[in-house]
Amino acid sequence: MKLITRYVLSELLQVFLVALSALTLFMLVVGLVKEAQQQGLGMLQIAQLVPYVLPEAMRFAVPGTMLFAVASLFGRMSASNEITALKAAGISPTAAIWPALGLAVVVSFVSVWLNDVAVSWGRDGVRRVIVGSVEDIIYGRLRQQRSYSTAKLSINVKGVEGRKLVRPTLSFQPGGETAPVTVSAAEAQMRADPQTGTLTITCRNGTLHVGDVKAVFPDTIERVVPLDAVSRKETSSTSPSDIPLADFPKARVEQVALLGRIRQLEAAKSAIGVFTGRLEQTLPAYTETERQQEKQAIARLNRIIMEPWRRWANGFSCLCFVLVGAPMAIRMRNADFLTSFFLCFLPILVVYYPVFMLGISRVKAGVLPPPAVWMGNVLITLWGLWLMRRVVRG
Repeated sequence: MKLITRYVLSELLQVFLVALSALTLFMLVVGLVKEAQQQGLGMLQIAQLVPYVLPEAMRFAVPGTMLFAVASLFGRMSASNEITALKAAGISPTAAIWPALGLAVVVSFVSVWLNDVAVSWGRDGVRRVIVGSVEDIIYGRLRQQRSYSTAKLSINVKGVEGRKLVRPTLSFQPGGETAPVTVSAAEAQMRADPQTGTLTITCRNGTLHVGDVKAVFPDTIERVVPLDAVSRKETSSTSPSDIPLADFPKARVEQVALLGRIRQLEAAKSAIGVFTGRLEQTLPAYTETERQQEKQAIARLNRIIMEPWRRWANGFSCLCFVLVGAPMAIRMRNADFLTSFFLCFLPILVVYYPVFMLGISRVKAGVLPPPAVWMGNVLITLWGLWLMRRVVRG
């Protein structure tokens, strides 16, 4: 039995590590190219992004690679009659499958860790690199395309000489009821300060338009804008998907407290209307703002509660894939590893991922409890156990 275990683990690890390296490299290149195109990054910024994008690439590559390794190994073993030989020797096929399941459990825990690292440390690192390099990114984009724009700022120039912008036109969109600001100058310079999170733009000899008001300035003016207004990547994220696993209990307590304050404020406004005899203040329209805030707070609380369940379910998809892939590959008896992989992956693609996404959407909406995100895992596990029973009895 130890010989079978060593043989299966050795063969499985060889295929798994080679395939994981190739697929991770591919996903890494795709992720870096995507960020480079969206942000206008140079080679230095791309090199700085590599360690932060790597966990994101690996968390997508690990489950598929685990299925590929299992399908290719057990498909080859079955096609070469190795499984038949085990049965002839009175050894159950489960003796060859158990080592794969043991490895899948270890890989599943690693996958959960990768999911946590990728969405917390990895994404935060990408934001820091991009925001910290925003000055170089803007200058690089202006040299190439003569324009750079975000939702709150657009810059168009005639040219760039070193760090000097030649005849720039800058349009600021403060948002709300504040009038937009347009500055046309003979030249300008930018200086970013990541520590304060600001970008200082110094303009010389130009005109300033604030709404319908126009002013001429022969000397210099400075405008300080937040980096998140000029960066195409937000400086920070409050999304539950970016919270580390260890911080979810604290985030849940804070969100429940916020929801309680919103409900208290809503009740207080209605009570004041009753006590003062102002019946219009008791109408739903009077507390519309609080009710919208309550709805958003509940939606965020549902996501905070759901997110840890999703990460664990996503990580343990590795184990579920092995439970299905190993017996399916044995039953198909196909030595072609690509054919075995796609035949094993097709049912998972059709069944597991739609059920998994349905569970996530229903839990976010508050229709189902958080454990519902495991519906896909449970369904695949039951299917895999049924297939394994057929293999053992066959």
